[in-house]
Amino acid sequence: MSAESSVRIGLILPDVLGTYGDSGNATVLRKRLEWRGIEAEVLPVRLGDVTPSSLDLYVLGGGEDDAQALAADHLSKDPGMQRGVERGAVVFGVCAGLQVLGRAFTTSDGVTHPGLGLLDVSTSPGERRSVGEVVVQPDPRFGTEPLTGFENHLGITTVGPDSLPLGQVVRGTGNGEGTEGAVSGRVLATYLHGPALARNPELADLVLGWVVGLPLPPLDIPEVEQLRQERLARRRAR
Repeated sequence: MSAESSVRIGLILPDVLGTYGDSGNATVLRKRLEWRGIEAEVLPVRLGDVTPSSLDLYVLGGGEDDAQALAADHLSKDPGMQRGVERGAVVFGVCAGLQVLGRAFTTSDGVTHPGLGLLDVSTSPGERRSVGEVVVQPDPRFGTEPLTGFENHLGITTVGPDSLPLGQVVRGTGNGEGTEGAVSGRVLATYLHGPALARNPELADLVLGWVVGLPLPPLDIPEVEQLRQERLARRRAR
């Protein structure tokens, strides 16, 4: 993108995948661009709207089983985001968003739903719900600072060979087999709520770096770093 361009961030189905406050990730991305002097706008794409394929970045949040199944069905029939990915757009998904972006997911009623296939992951229900704080050590390709967030999901997610885990779980459940999240190309998803990108600035800047085409230097916001260190200290003390 050129320096004069405004980054267009699509907030996908906030009326369906908006249960856990993950819409805040779009706000974080916009503000971190604006703090660097880069114009940005957030465009909500609600159920019934046509998803533009021309956006730079697509953000999906979390939701319950019925909402997740509705979102997957709707987006399979409205392939604007998938076409955006084909032309190089970036996608960031959380929780239900992760599962919808995968190949398939099974809801708690035993029904298996096809996903969008943008990540090589599949999800099935676990024996009990995973709820609580999570600490993740990211794969070095995706960062160096520990990731924090909270999880609230039943799913056990298997990452296939065409995707990479975002990182390894230090505390919590994550995908359910020692890893957390998944990445394929410029599609990245995680189980971390919080919103995840408010709690993990390095991850936010990784995503934005993919959008603008070059790594972004960190922003000096001492209050954010202080909160991060306090959260990590509390997790390590338990």
